[in-house]
Amino acid sequence: MERICTESLPPLRKMHNEKKRIAKLILIAPFIFATGTYAADGSNVQNEASPMITQQKTRQITGTVVDKSGEPVIGANVVVKGTTNGTVTDIDGKYALDVPDKAILQISYIGYLTQDIPVGNQNVMTIRLVDDTQSLDEVVVVGYGTQKKGEVASAISTIKSDNFVKVPTSDAAQLIRGQVAGLSIVTPDANPVGNSQISLRGANTLLQSAAPLVLIDGIPGDMNMVSPDDIEQIDVLKDGSAAAIYGTRGTNGVILITTKNAKGEMPTSVDVNAYLATQQITKKLPFFTADEYRNLVAQGKPGAQDDGSSTNWLDEVMQTPLTQIYNISLRGGTKTTNYVASFEYRGIEGIIKRTKNQMYYPRVEVTHRMFNNMLKLNASLSGYKQSYFAGSDDDNGYNKEVYRNAITYNPTTPVRGEDGKWSESPSKTDYLNPVALLEEVEGENQATNLRMFASATLTPIEGLDIKYLVSSNTYNQTRGYYETTNHIASYKNGRTGFASRGTKRKVDDLSEVTASWKKTLFKDHTFSLLGGYSWMRTNYQFYWMQNFNFPSDDYTYNGMQTGQALKDGRAAENSEQTESLLIGYFGRFNYSYKGKYMLAASVRHEGSSKFGANHKWGTFPSVSGAWSIKDEDFMEDVKPLSQLKLRAGYGVTGTAPEEAYMSLNTLDFGTYVYYNGSFIKTIRPASNANPNLRWERKKEANVGIDAGFLDDRLTATVDYYHRTTSDLLWRYQVPLPPYLYSDMTANGGSVRNQGIEVTVSALPVQTKDWQWQTSVNYSTNKSELLSLSSDMYVSNDYSDQGWLPEPMQMATHRIEVGQPIGNFYGYKSIDIDETGHWIIEGADGNPKPIADQVPDDKKVIGNGLPKHYLNWNNTVRWKNFDLNVTMRGAFGFDILNVAKLQFGAPIMLTRGNILNTSYDKVYGKTPLADDQGLQYVSYYVEKGDYWKIDNVTLGYTFNFNTWVKSLRVYGTISNLATITGYSGIDPEVSIGGLTPGVDDKSRYPAARTYTLGVSVKF
Repeated sequence: MERICTESLPPLRKMHNEKKRIAKLILIAPFIFATGTYAADGSNVQNEASPMITQQKTRQITGTVVDKSGEPVIGANVVVKGTTNGTVTDIDGKYALDVPDKAILQISYIGYLTQDIPVGNQNVMTIRLVDDTQSLDEVVVVGYGTQKKGEVASAISTIKSDNFVKVPTSDAAQLIRGQVAGLSIVTPDANPVGNSQISLRGANTLLQSAAPLVLIDGIPGDMNMVSPDDIEQIDVLKDGSAAAIYGTRGTNGVILITTKNAKGEMPTSVDVNAYLATQQITKKLPFFTADEYRNLVAQGKPGAQDDGSSTNWLDEVMQTPLTQIYNISLRGGTKTTNYVASFEYRGIEGIIKRTKNQMYYPRVEVTHRMFNNMLKLNASLSGYKQSYFAGSDDDNGYNKEVYRNAITYNPTTPVRGEDGKWSESPSKTDYLNPVALLEEVEGENQATNLRMFASATLTPIEGLDIKYLVSSNTYNQTRGYYETTNHIASYKNGRTGFASRGTKRKVDDLSEVTASWKKTLFKDHTFSLLGGYSWMRTNYQFYWMQNFNFPSDDYTYNGMQTGQALKDGRAAENSEQTESLLIGYFGRFNYSYKGKYMLAASVRHEGSSKFGANHKWGTFPSVSGAWSIKDEDFMEDVKPLSQLKLRAGYGVTGTAPEEAYMSLNTLDFGTYVYYNGSFIKTIRPASNANPNLRWERKKEANVGIDAGFLDDRLTATVDYYHRTTSDLLWRYQVPLPPYLYSDMTANGGSVRNQGIEVTVSALPVQTKDWQWQTSVNYSTNKSELLSLSSDMYVSNDYSDQGWLPEPMQMATHRIEVGQPIGNFYGYKSIDIDETGHWIIEGADGNPKPIADQVPDDKKVIGNGLPKHYLNWNNTVRWKNFDLNVTMRGAFGFDILNVAKLQFGAPIMLTRGNILNTSYDKVYGKTPLADDQGLQYVSYYVEKGDYWKIDNVTLGYTFNFNTWVKSLRVYGTISNLATITGYSGIDPEVSIGGLTPGVDDKSRYPAARTYTLGVSVKF
């Protein structure tokens, strides 16, 4: 830490400070006689009328705390060492403190070295902080608390807001894409209302969600529940020893989001952020143009038809979008009260017309400390309001048929006929005018999410915190959708107008009590204990109704009662409500000896109403330990080594059933039978009771090592994990009788995942003007399905999954005991005959014509899950310029190119346009025959390896000494370039569930995003 000292203040500054002191004296004058004498800054001094008290002479020290670049540091702690006399720096980084003679100032701030500086005879001290390159005192958020990074014994990754990926999105997951080894974040398309798919350390379940548990300031939520601009840092609990304290919710890992807050005394600071962005499609599939298509007509190709026009259907449904994001936040407070208030608007447009996602994020949070910091009260109100176009009768907003028909509709067909009506071909299956699909519908999805929480923390003695937290999260959605009488569906189904209305409501109520105690004994032994109780109730309500045959399109979905179909009993309606409870008791013990030997253990005893009667409760223990080898005496002379820590942990976590009543015998009242001239409602079993239904149990061991060199200019972290998930939930066929229903959900199978994660970070260049930070992380995972059966329930050793749509209608994947998750399963094509028909490999390994295929000829033809992930992040700073480049790649996986499979065969010309490669030679021999039917063969399973230049951001920061503190202007290009051999739109495809690696022919296209942003601090 450097210090720049001056002996005296300039005369004007002296006068200004003297006026401030006089003003403060005037304000506090009424209290002088009642409470004693006060100093000019309002602090109490000894009462001169009391001869029993000896005063120590003090004087005021003022100054500024700045970082390495000279920027003022807000909230730095400035304390007279050995006392409780201290303050924090204000928004200008300034401080003022009364100190005794020979005082030593102790200055500390997270991420910087804590230093002791003698005051001497100085009156003004400007202090420049120095980075704590070891960062062992950096705060890491763990379950129900925080720890110093140097004390952590589990696999936890922390990403601070400065390192977030700069991308305009309402999905906070994209902020940390490529930043955490083992955490796969995939954005399969550019749909503005789409969400990223998140997977941590492989597939650990078969039927349940693989998404990690997300907690926002300790309260369950989703990645889109909080404005990305309000996030301070994100911590990822990766292994079982870290996540076990969350019991049945921790199997897929835990993502802890910490929002920005204000701490200590500071004037109000105002941050304003604004972004403008636009997009363009990254790749257009090569379909025949109008002129090329007419050549097919001239050649007499079956199905080709010239309608006399030239239409670029993709251009007809696409737009140049404009995204606008504006955020303003205020933070400030006194020694006792802090507040945060922010508001954000996000209007995100997509490249397909009418696709837009509008979101409003309000937030207010207040923290108040009472009774000399013995009691802390905290309350917050936040959430969002959302609205977007509903182009289909679901929650997606986007109708997949729009893009698919835009690429396959005949390019010689006009948008409208001579009569002004939409050009349609009702006789063709799945062939619809894409422009009409956009224009002949009306719809809107509206949602609100209200998050409320309050907590009270009592600290009766030093080191003991007793906290009570209560929260409620309410999500309400209302949606409406309408197809006009001119919609093609009205014609095909013989109806006049179609409307759908629906709503959802989900309420999560949480109540938690925790007590934590931390104590250091004999200077070397540090203990901490945590105990708590958690109660959470989830209530879900849902209803929807449909109607058609309306007298007019005027009221769309707002006149549901005017449709005739409901009155005739031909339209559907449904409603339901479910509720579940989750109760947990938990505790954790941490011990550290001299910071060299660390031990942690936790346990959670949890009960859920979702479990069967015989298994309502489960216990989830964990233990971990760490050894800081570098702190041993025998390592003292190893100077290049700055840290070396060995970690090991073991934990048990669980996964609860997603649905509320899977263990109960339910009835179905929705079936009608025709009896005695009329339809009557029947009652029949809908599921079997299963009193033994319980949680999926994951047992995970993790061994890791953390190393640092050259004062942590170079750091490395390596983790190896081995996890086995047993009692997997699966659907089993059961005999009738004794069961009342043909299948049931029960616990049975098991799956194993193991892998390695490596992160290397370096600071190769750091001078006065230059700095280059770089980080590379790599991960690999290997999964294996160990079983699908149990002692009570027997299943086949395999199950076919996925489904290719009409006209193929067959499974795409197979999960099989002894095999990894994600295998494609189909016919292996090895050649093509002289007539243009497939030759496949039979079950005996010999070639055979595709016409002679039998199901036994199918085999594994690829795998959709990447075996390797590699990410490389770089930040370069030169003076006030900053350049950030993030790159990422996935390797060792395959993609089923469904668009090529269905639109790359000449036979599909009878259904519309096809790829201009459809008549290319296959295997260099001959094109596919015009009569070769669609076949799911390995020819369409391509290598998916890719390397993306994912994000490039260039910025410049202006620093001011006025009421504007700083202004940063920057530009960003996201999804800049992709290096791949894959022939489809984009190799970044879905990795979710049991059918990863399928490139949907109707996917929303991938896009490149250009962003211009400005950030102003007041």
